[in-house]
Amino acid sequence: MSHRIIVTGAAGFIGSNIIRGLNQRGLTDIIAVDNLTNGDKALNLADLQISDYLDKTDFYDALHQDRFGRVEAVFHEGACSATTIHDGRYMMANNYETSKKLLAYATQSGARLLYASSAATYGASTTFRPEPAFEKPLNVYGYSKLLFDQIVRRTQPERTTQVAGFRYFNVYGPHEQHKGQMASVAFHNFHQFMAEGRVRLFGAYGSCAAGEQKRDFMFINDLVAIKLWFFDNPGHSGVFNLGTGKAQPFNDVAATVVNSVRALRGQDPLSLAQMVEQDVLEYIPFPDTLRGRYQCFTQADISALRALGCTLPLRNVACGVADYVAYLHAQHGA
Repeated sequence: MSHRIIVTGAAGFIGSNIIRGLNQRGLTDIIAVDNLTNGDKALNLADLQISDYLDKTDFYDALHQDRFGRVEAVFHEGACSATTIHDGRYMMANNYETSKKLLAYATQSGARLLYASSAATYGASTTFRPEPAFEKPLNVYGYSKLLFDQIVRRTQPERTTQVAGFRYFNVYGPHEQHKGQMASVAFHNFHQFMAEGRVRLFGAYGSCAAGEQKRDFMFINDLVAIKLWFFDNPGHSGVFNLGTGKAQPFNDVAATVVNSVRALRGQDPLSLAQMVEQDVLEYIPFPDTLRGRYQCFTQADISALRALGCTLPLRNVACGVADYVAYLHAQHGA
């Protein structure tokens, strides 16, 4: 049976990798939706198989007119994810209203909806479990995502088709090059090291020593594998965290980047102390603009995911970042 699939945010980092994962299964009847004002994003689609492309403005009109025939599933990755944008009207229109349109479409058509929520819904919380008690967004982006999650939860009992939301933590991997400052630490560390022979991290802040702020870093291939697990298991709905469940310090990312490049050059690894001593790792003063707005620790509680029987292995920084550096190094032509 042919699966027609819609992917919004299709030319973005996560959307393009989901299409890549679908293509690897031989699925190519994919309607890609995005806004290509940033034309460089188109390169993320260049080596993929899709059946059509629509600008997001045309797409929502076409959706309203029911022009797509029978759709198996919608992977909704399209959103404004810049936490620095404070225009609440724009953010709610772009994130919340479009998601509601897709939910209405899914409910009416029977298509399944697998959508991107965000770890920004936790904001000021120190417990990262998808429950209302821990949801405390710090900006309108986080709120736009949380409000849609609340709608999904409230309407879940009356639905018969799958609607699943995923709160991404710090995702890194191939095809994020168009994101500029919003690209991952691993991406920036790699390019710093190739250009200058050193990497930079934030110095001490709060109770964290230099480079010891911790995040839950997730390799994109593992994220896609979990999304496709839900695609294969249509009986599971709800809001889930997508992270590894284990926070690691930024120092681990920087050290893995440096030592992975050194290994590719046939050089011996350095310890963290040696990197600091040799000026390979430089700590910069913590920016005043981020004080009071910065999470020193994030760690996804993935117990709900595991309880469903999703037991896929998840790479830690040492494995995932090393894989990513090998990819970047080959792209770099170094």
